[in-house]
Amino acid sequence: MIPIVTPARMAEIDEAEAARIDELIDRAGRAVALTALAMLGGTYGRRVIVLAGPGNNGADGRVAAHHLRRRGVRVEIVDALAAPSRLSTTDLVIDAAFGNGLRRPYEAPTVERGTPVLAVDIPSGIDGLTGVALGRPLRADRTVTFAALKPGLVLEPGRSVAGTVEVVDIGLDPGEVRTHAVTDADVAEMLADRPADDHKWRSGVRIVGGSPGMTGAAALAARSAQRVGAGIVQLAMPGARGDEGPVESVGHAIPLHDWAVAAFSEMDDRIRALLVGPGLGLVDAAALKASCAVQCPLVLDGDALQGELVALLAQRAESTVLTPHDGEWRRMAGTDDTDRLAATQAFAQAQQVTVVRKGPSTVIADPSGSVRVVTSGSAALATAGTGDVLAGAVTALLARGYEPFDAATIAAHIHGMAGTRLGPGLVAGEVADLFPVVMADLQAQR
Repeated sequence: MIPIVTPARMAEIDEAEAARIDELIDRAGRAVALTALAMLGGTYGRRVIVLAGPGNNGADGRVAAHHLRRRGVRVEIVDALAAPSRLSTTDLVIDAAFGNGLRRPYEAPTVERGTPVLAVDIPSGIDGLTGVALGRPLRADRTVTFAALKPGLVLEPGRSVAGTVEVVDIGLDPGEVRTHAVTDADVAEMLADRPADDHKWRSGVRIVGGSPGMTGAAALAARSAQRVGAGIVQLAMPGARGDEGPVESVGHAIPLHDWAVAAFSEMDDRIRALLVGPGLGLVDAAALKASCAVQCPLVLDGDALQGELVALLAQRAESTVLTPHDGEWRRMAGTDDTDRLAATQAFAQAQQVTVVRKGPSTVIADPSGSVRVVTSGSAALATAGTGDVLAGAVTALLARGYEPFDAATIAAHIHGMAGTRLGPGLVAGEVADLFPVVMADLQAQR
């Protein structure tokens, strides 16, 4: 996994290495120059503009300019504080104006359409902590960053503005890191083969969700759980007939009134994980209490993510996974934070749960304070039902015996991969159906 450190922590690391700052700047500048040469595809007749600021970021750019000149590239250094509104025609722009410490709006000069841009550490004008654009940053094709990723490189819109990100080791030690970005190789290592003597009751799932007019949400979660390897899926929908789910699922018709009693009082003790919430409608305090009293791993999604839930989590002896999108997060946690990573981490620790905070980059935090960021998804997943598909996948992986942190990580990553492969216009059920292919492809990488 790739470490992620905040700008404040990175400043501490830099300060601790102040005695060899010139050496570190030279290494950083050389790394930028190498990437620039790869982007140029040669040196003969090539022209580069380096937009250089007053700090270490600008110093990295000036060193890169020196090494490019030694290779025969014509380089113009432009002072970022006195730059024109539009840069002249060139083969490459190196953005070394401002780094992670920028806290004020920055209006980058425009460049000729089609001109590639290489950012140093982070695109100037992107908040290194939140990924928010401060002013008008220059969109990069590639970014070279040092020692570790910064949150602004994995959170939108910074993630998109940064383009392809390369982390370069220049001899800085980030120390103990609790937050990491997830790669395909990480998930490939997590995935385990099913035992040869496996049977359906070793990975049984029960889903309590759906309601009149909303049965599709629970059905999608069931379909997803099956595609990720749940041996048997029981589907209990309040007020429904009991046959609205996938044909392979086992339907349980339960009354709409006092549905929680029927849903949880006679649960098969062979069920290995329970999902509550997709399409369930309003969930009252009594139903939430009954959900939290169930003695097996529990995933709470959608309508189960209420503010009253927080007070009930302490009674849970088994593991709990919460899967909120931003609206559900505000309703449940009562906050609309700017530091997405820290807020999710603090909530997971305080409540001793695993949180899967959905978004363009999904933030996963576990009770120990560790955080993983999944960036495999795309905007194609912004369509109805994909959250239900994710919740079903997490539940199935819990039922198969994965630890909650790994179950959430695998589910979020394959969910993102499937959505990205399908692209715009996908529907949620297609995401679930692609899971077996995505998982097989990852396992083939081992």
